[in-house]
Amino acid sequence: MAKAFSVASWNVEHFKSQGVPSRVDDVVAFLKDQRPDVFALYEVEGKEVFEALTEKMPNYTFHITEGQQVQQILLGVRTNITAFFTQRTEFKSGVSLLRPGALLTVRIDEVNYTLLFLHTKSGTDPRGLGLRDDMLERALDFSTTLERRATDGEPVNYIFLGDFNIMGMQYRYVRERDIVALHELRKLEQGAKRKKMKVLDKDEPNTWWGGGKLAPSNLDFVVARDHIAFKKFGSAEVTVLGWPKEPTPAKQLKWVRELSDHGLLFFQVEK
Repeated sequence: MAKAFSVASWNVEHFKSQGVPSRVDDVVAFLKDQRPDVFALYEVEGKEVFEALTEKMPNYTFHITEGQQVQQILLGVRTNITAFFTQRTEFKSGVSLLRPGALLTVRIDEVNYTLLFLHTKSGTDPRGLGLRDDMLERALDFSTTLERRATDGEPVNYIFLGDFNIMGMQYRYVRERDIVALHELRKLEQGAKRKKMKVLDKDEPNTWWGGGKLAPSNLDFVVARDHIAFKKFGSAEVTVLGWPKEPTPAKQLKWVRELSDHGLLFFQVEK
């Protein structure tokens, strides 16, 4: 199979210089090294991010979400790819300060691919779980919406991805009734299967680590229609780059502190 296009998805926590000007340059340099055809950066806050991207990645066009939320989703698309971007507020689940969905349709060799980039609600309280669950249900249901719009015989090439913040829920007083993250992930996998989709395998078990005493977590995901073909990284369809690939805890910690506590998800769609 041949390459159709590649995608990078990366939450760069509170992405601005934070008083360290080299941080933006280092993040952009690492992203550029992956040579994605399409990329999404989450938690973009500072205007210096846009300036660095336009200077160092001139062969891309850029799109960004807008609204009352402070942290934005910024997309980049190679200029040789035809793409249409729109902001979808229904994925905010009625909460004005949540991030909207960043919807991108790219056209490769007369075939359309719909990409929905999400940054869902975090938190292990009931409100966090409920909002996150609603946002992901809406993302799954969007597959049915695309099916209704498709013409006869047209494949629905739908992928949604991003920082899903799957972390379960803790009851304040009844610990044995906690909803652990694994249960939340299983619900997503079952819902995906009902929509002819699947949660793609990653080559690392965790995508987030804060660098402290908290254990690493699996927060970032890619969900795709099950007929879409992907390049394999070993046996996985998604490779997690960044701190998970560093060889020692000390180097992992250095990477987390200098760049981001999230690894970068990278995958390649095949024709």
